[in-house]
Amino acid sequence: MKRLPLILPVALLSSFPSSARTQPAVELRARAASFDCSFVPGVLSALEEPADSAELDAVLKKMDATSATFHSAQADFEWYNYERVIDEIFEVDQGTIYYRRNGKEVEMMAEVKKAGSSLATLKPEPKYVLFSGGKIRLYQPKIDQVTEFDLGKNRSDFEGYIVLGFGGSGQDLLKEFDVTYVGPETIDGIRTAQLRLVPKSEKVRNTYKEIFLWIDLDRGISVQQKLVQPQGDYRLAKYSNIQVNGKKIPDNVFKLKTTSKTQTVLPKG
Repeated sequence: MKRLPLILPVALLSSFPSSARTQPAVELRARAASFDCSFVPGVLSALEEPADSAELDAVLKKMDATSATFHSAQADFEWYNYERVIDEIFEVDQGTIYYRRNGKEVEMMAEVKKAGSSLATLKPEPKYVLFSGGKIRLYQPKIDQVTEFDLGKNRSDFEGYIVLGFGGSGQDLLKEFDVTYVGPETIDGIRTAQLRLVPKSEKVRNTYKEIFLWIDLDRGISVQQKLVQPQGDYRLAKYSNIQVNGKKIPDNVFKLKTTSKTQTVLPKG
């Protein structure tokens, strides 16, 4: 699998200007272009003990089995953005995320319904990220604007990563990351295995120091993800009410509900 600038849903949404923090368009573009992968970890120390290979192998095989039959998924999410300098969560997003295989294509829609500086301050603030047709579209209803990124030749590679933790295979993890088994952990009553991912690409490590996945041992999907940047900032994603291969997701879910006055911006480069 080729290396590519990969933009993950949680990373994309954190780049949106919001009530908690605003960023100029040029910074949004720079950050979006720099995201090399949805999940990324720190460099393993030579002093670390080797992972339990049997436990790791079992988790990866479960992910492989889930990937082989995967066609759709949806889940509610809470996304937390932490900044080390101020040592606190500065933004929280709540919403629903959808995935489906449409022929040979993978589509994803992340719909943020509420946002705030904490769970206590959440208020309605809709925003959307759609991946479909080889393009990523970021829609902000508040300013009625769509920012569109064409992945071009990176399209097929991106599709392989977009379902990482939600239908992505364990073998694909091993191609792009050094994977270690951290240990078992119960998340909201669900038995999970925590995996630590260290990207093999130095370029990716410069964006995110490490990524952690908590894989449901029964379903082979991720119920929690943590993306840690080199400076110590991180994004924590928690998923609940997860449905895999459930009832058909309506086609209109994977369409942006824009207006006749919506402006589309096409960043260059």
